[in-house]
Amino acid sequence: MIFILSVKKKKVSNKMRVEQFKHANQFLLTDDKGNRFFQSYQTIVCKIDKSGKVYLDPKHNCSNTTSKHVTMFLGDNTKERLNKIKSGEYTLTNLN
Repeated sequence: MIFILSVKKKKVSNKMRVEQFKHANQFLLTDDKGNRFFQSYQTIVCKIDKSGKVYLDPKHNCSNTTSKHVTMFLGDNTKERLNKIKSGEYTLTNLN
């Protein structure tokens, strides 16, 4: 399902494709450059750029629910994700 949203927060713009994730307040965003984002409530917690590089916001693991949803988005688990950050495969950076 695709939603065209008019929101107050700057996270979503009219140039983005927005899809409802499996749960309320969770969104998959795709910008016009091919970057994909996972947004939980008003916070972008993950970005996958068009080359496939993964960037995580420090809040990717702020709650069990957010961590579970990031796990579903990336197809890994929290332990694997933390190891990938440590190894440099995933980049931890401020996405907000």
